[in-house]
This record gives sequence, C-alpha cells and structure tokens, in this order.
Amino acid sequence: METVLKHVVDISCHRDQSLLDISLLTAIQNLTGTKWVRMLEITLTQKDMLVHARAWVENDRVIILNEYSPTKQIQRPLSHFAILAAAIEQGLPTVKDSAPDGMQTLWIPIWNNKTAVACLEFAQAAPITKQIVCVLEGLLQVYRNFQNILDYSERDTLTGLLNRKTFDSNLSKVLSFRDVDTPSKTPSERRHADVPKQHWLAVIDIDHFKRINDKFGHLYGDEVLILIANLMLSSFRTVDRIFRFGGEEFVVLLRSTTLEEAHMVAERFRVAVETHTFPQVGSVTVSIGFAGIHASDSPVDILGHADQALYYAKNNGRNLVVHYEALLESGVLQKEVAANSVEFF
Repeated sequence: METVLKHVVDISCHRDQSLLDISLLTAIQNLTGTKWVRMLEITLTQKDMLVHARAWVENDRVIILNEYSPTKQIQRPLSHFAILAAAIEQGLPTVKDSAPDGMQTLWIPIWNNKTAVACLEFAQAAPITKQIVCVLEGLLQVYRNFQNILDYSERDTLTGLLNRKTFDSNLSKVLSFRDVDTPSKTPSERRHADVPKQHWLAVIDIDHFKRINDKFGHLYGDEVLILIANLMLSSFRTVDRIFRFGGEEFVVLLRSTTLEEAHMVAERFRVAVETHTFPQVGSVTVSIGFAGIHASDSPVDILGHADQALYYAKNNGRNLVVHYEALLESGVLQKEVAANSVEFF
C-alpha cells in the first residue's frame, strides 16, 4: 500500500504532460513487473484515426517521444488495432486480447468528450488478473484527474483554446530540438528525401474587431471569439496547437508539415471564416501571417517574423494569408542581418 501511495503522490506532483506519462508508466512497471506498457496517442484526421506511441517502457526504462521531435513518428490507422477499434466504436472502458503464444494485452481508452484521444496498452505473458486491472484502472483514474487539472490550467477560459503561458512552454519544446529544420545528412538522403517538412508559426488577427465590440457590444464580440475558435479547431489539424494570446489575436504552431500544406491549412481557415455568417454581426474576416521555425531563431525572432507577415496582410487589404519568407524572397521585406531587423520598402 505504501508503494502505491508513493506512486500516486509522484503522479500528482507533475504539471507537464510528458512527466505525467512517465510517472504513470513507471508506476505501472514497478507495481506489475511488466516489460510492455505503452501510452498510445490517437489522432483524428479528416480521413482516419491514427495511432502512435508517445511513451513506452524499453529495457526497464520509460521512453518519452516529445511531440515536436524531428524523430519520425510511426503512425498506423486505428483499423490496424481491430479489437481496440471495435472497443472504441462501442465506447467500452476496457478490452482484452489473447495471442496464440499466450501473450495477453489489455487496452484502456482515455476519453475526452466522448472521443478517444489516447489509450493505455498493457501486455504480459501471464494472465491479466482482476487485481492487475484494478491497479491499472486506479492509477489511470488518478492520472486522468490530474490531467484534467493540468488541462484546465492551460486553457483560455472564454474559448477553451490553449493560453499564452502554454505557448511559451510549447515553443521552448520546439526549439529544444536544434535540428528542427536540418536537412538530410548525406547527399543520397537529400536526393531521395520527401519535400522538406518543418514546424511553422502563424499569427492570426480578427479584422476590425474593435468595430464589432463598439457597434454590437462585448457579448457579441465574445460570441465572435468563440465561433472563431471553433472554426480554428475544425480547420487546423489535430496535431497543430492553437493558442489565444488575448483580445482578438491567436497563434498556431503547425507541426511538421511542408510550406505548401501550411499555407493550405491557413487558407482553409481564412475561407472558413470569410464564408461563415456570424449571428447579428454578419461577415467577419481574419488576417494571417506565418513564418518557418528555425533552430537558429529565438522565440522573439519567430514571433516577430510572423507578426511582420501579419502586419503586411493588414496593410494590403486584410483577409489575407501571408508567408514571411516569401516576402523576403520577393524583396518586399528586407532583413538586416546585423541589426536583426526587417524594413518595409
């Protein structure tokens, strides 16, 4: 009992998702002696639900995969996990499977508003007893409770999007990998590489939002913010991170994608807002500036680049998506390396 309480205390003291995962898997490994336990992340795309391991036990150690790591995440369709897929479709709390070699596997889905967002996968050669199931479910309940507390502290109260404080920590994680935009190391790899992918940062501003507040009042202004947030959630990918910076300004971290895809996703959101009818207010548009995240840049540089692109969009008709590096290449912007500043012509 003392050991169980120690692990519960350890789980409850963390305020970071990765550390929370490590504490949970460490507790399960120590209490059950298993050599196989994973935390699977379930990502909903427009075409499918994809599964990849974000933390697992390997050689008696817990390995965590940072979501912004350049290491390629092996994602498989949920349909490859037939029994788990059926359990999720039916909303089952747990599901077991037995292999011909005697290996038994237990899956416990983790839900968020009736959507499976993750799953604990536990396996061992011996039968999985009711006692083990009780231990796993108990630890997972503690994990979920503190995950909810963590999630609440990271969210903007009006829109439910991630808040500014959370953005700072997420950007730090991106920049902790110094090779976020490093090309393949050998000429052969470069010749056969796919179109290069990297992380991007987009800054979004609602056009003429002050007019909306002045004309219709702050209640309608808040409703516009909530609807904009909902359109962002439906337009951007589930792997992207969306933040409200305050007022009418939002920031998006687009994870590991090409320039073409990043521009397409941003444009999809812009069109979604432009074509949406807002109650009482009618038509609303947004301006978007985005820039690549490079290992040599500081957080101030990255935000500044995206802001420069946004500033250009706002001064050239608004309701636009503008790419910072494209402005540099076209000569519209000039980057003064020595002064680390950008000037408009």
